[in-house]
Amino acid sequence: MKTDHHNGTPRIVPRPEHIITRANIAETALKVLYRLRAAGFESYLVGGGVRDLLLGREPKDFDIATDAHPDEVRALFRNCRLIGRRFRLAHVHFGREIIEVATFRGSHDGAGEGAAGDGMILRDNVYGTLEEDAWRRDFSINSLYYDIRDFSVVDFTGGLDDLEAGLLRVIGDAGQRYREDPVRMLRAIRFAAKLGFRIHPGSETPIFELGETLEAVPSARLYEEMLKLFLSGHGVASFELLRHYDLFRHLFPMTEACLAQEENGFPHQMVLRGLENTDARVAEGKPVTPAFLFAVLLWEPVRARAEVLQAEGMSEIQALQSAGETVIVLSVRHVALPKRFSLQTREIWVMQARLPRRNGKRAARLLEMPRFRAAYDFLLLRAESGDEALQELAQWWTDFQAVDEESRAALSRNAPADSGDGSGKKRRRRRRRSKKPAAPE
Repeated sequence: MKTDHHNGTPRIVPRPEHIITRANIAETALKVLYRLRAAGFESYLVGGGVRDLLLGREPKDFDIATDAHPDEVRALFRNCRLIGRRFRLAHVHFGREIIEVATFRGSHDGAGEGAAGDGMILRDNVYGTLEEDAWRRDFSINSLYYDIRDFSVVDFTGGLDDLEAGLLRVIGDAGQRYREDPVRMLRAIRFAAKLGFRIHPGSETPIFELGETLEAVPSARLYEEMLKLFLSGHGVASFELLRHYDLFRHLFPMTEACLAQEENGFPHQMVLRGLENTDARVAEGKPVTPAFLFAVLLWEPVRARAEVLQAEGMSEIQALQSAGETVIVLSVRHVALPKRFSLQTREIWVMQARLPRRNGKRAARLLEMPRFRAAYDFLLLRAESGDEALQELAQWWTDFQAVDEESRAALSRNAPADSGDGSGKKRRRRRRRSKKPAAPE
């Protein structure tokens, strides 16, 4: 079957010839599919859910496509809310679970009131048929439909062939589709990293040329994409692909500038080690946070700026505070970072200057601070990334947490004295003013 143009005839795979079974589809998704069908509408499971089921994976979520318009969907489900400006979607709520229902999209020529002058689509509320919807989707492997009427799989765009070949291919003219929505380039990288697929040559070539179009994407939207790229268990692969296609510099230009330089003849390892650590935590079911992720992604420019400020006379703590504030202000112009996370990120950085302060009662007080664990993990990461000077400190804190109160007191007594600001300079004690003798009465 040809897959590079509309041929009008879909490939239909009957139930006995594919592995999708309703037992692997969420009951809530089946409820929505059946109710739409009972009301006389077409209803299909579509997108990543179908793709993952065909690959034998457990889908993260289930999306539904229908010929019912958003208001008609809302009329069927009391637990439905309509969202979106660019394209109206229906969210059917079942407790904390959401089933997303989208009306079939029609063809869009990229011009008119719905598009900007550079071809980026701003509004896309054009409804159409099942076939038009299939050709409007981004990648062929995401354009597969599971028909609830007869449990068949419907393929208009050659997605089944690409799925079998491990190939990620943009539907239509890749350059035009990326210009319509530059985030599609990030989605291509995310799916390639997640699935281990190759990007089709015709779909990857424009990526090298269109990185600058990401700068027109709202920073809040890019923040959401960064979480999907780096906090879903395939952060290392995503990072390597972003750098391969020269997109990382459009997202984190200050970090890219640091990564391009070697230190003592070795490349910087912090970001890579940090993402390895994050991937491992995801695989083990442990929590991950944007605050720690951005602390890792932006550490190199913060460290470089802090060193300059220290050379100008600032203490280490003051330098990290100032550098952290500056780097975040500059970074959020490209990729947003909500304030609740940016404050935590800055605390992690500043505590790197406090962790050497471990003599006396300081260590016990630091241990009680809310951000201690994240700062300690960050210290370990720095030590593992080649900073040999920190290895003794990291081991000390590891030992300190593992022993009882009496042993902690001994460790603190024997800890090296520190100025408290990491500068290595002893702070002068202020002389207490002598009291003036009382005036004679």
